[in-house]
Amino acid sequence: MARKVTMYTAQWGDLDFHVLAKKMSEYGYDGLELKCTGDRPCDHFNVRAALDDDGYCAKKRADLESYGLGCWALSAHSYGQLILDELDFRHKSMTSPYLWGDGDPAGVRQRAIEEMKLTAHAAKKFGVSVVNGFTGSSIWKYFYSFPPVPQWVIDDGYKLLAELWLPILDVFQECGVKFALEVHPTEIAFDLYSALQTLESLEHHPAFGFNFDPSHLFWQGIDPVEFIRMFPDRIFHVHVKDAIQTLNGRTGILGSHLNFGNRRRGWDFRSPGRGDVNFEEIIRELNAIDYQGPLSVEWEDSGMNRDHGAKEAVQFVRNLDFAASDVAFDAAFERKSGGIDS
Repeated sequence: MARKVTMYTAQWGDLDFHVLAKKMSEYGYDGLELKCTGDRPCDHFNVRAALDDDGYCAKKRADLESYGLGCWALSAHSYGQLILDELDFRHKSMTSPYLWGDGDPAGVRQRAIEEMKLTAHAAKKFGVSVVNGFTGSSIWKYFYSFPPVPQWVIDDGYKLLAELWLPILDVFQECGVKFALEVHPTEIAFDLYSALQTLESLEHHPAFGFNFDPSHLFWQGIDPVEFIRMFPDRIFHVHVKDAIQTLNGRTGILGSHLNFGNRRRGWDFRSPGRGDVNFEEIIRELNAIDYQGPLSVEWEDSGMNRDHGAKEAVQFVRNLDFAASDVAFDAAFERKSGGIDS
């Protein structure tokens, strides 16, 4: 059976849930990866309501089913970022007012930790087994080690990860829900080796794994297939997002402080199938590790109309996805005795 094709709702946060669900159903998606929006105007999934209102989860499921849609993962990216980051003005705009409060970093962090724990309980109640998200990072600013960064500073960053996240992951484990970190610049795990260090620092916690997004690896020069091969039992969810490098002798891989969509950047995101990510090999490797979860389109392309991109993307993923073979291609040549016909 082909994997479910879903749409991640974060980039559609300006649309009412019903408007978005109807649209994605018409485009041919199997379901939605719902962003937890808290008290934001467009309620895609409200964690507090899910826990406080006994009818919320059942109604949300019924609403999805009325459009022929399912949900297999939630997203807690925005407040996961608050847990390890050194907070500043940038975080306020991406944070629900009740989490931000008076903006005191210690209070914001503690509320974000509690919200993440509540998310595990809400996911269980909703019948979803994976929550995708970010962790933030207290040491991302040191990725280029100048002025020189002593090793103990980096070590302390991973110790803080363990201190703050192991209790959260214990709650996820109690709820039977997995937390899938999207390996991404600005996170504690942003490439292959930092992901390995993260896993080791978290003592290979059974509730912790990765939301595999090849676009964030590709532009750094990392082969996404190698990431799957290194962490075959930790790929809990998959984002389908494309990227392209546009290095021409003038452009730089660090982006030159130019926003996405600027043609002078050295790389950018693209609608699935419009960039240079080798999804063919990714599907083959996902088959090799027997990944059966959804393929969730995260649509980001500053140069394309998003409705056009969403309609095109679902067909691209369906055409791309295929099941692994259950027989060797040359098995038909073998005799039942094991010999070969002449």
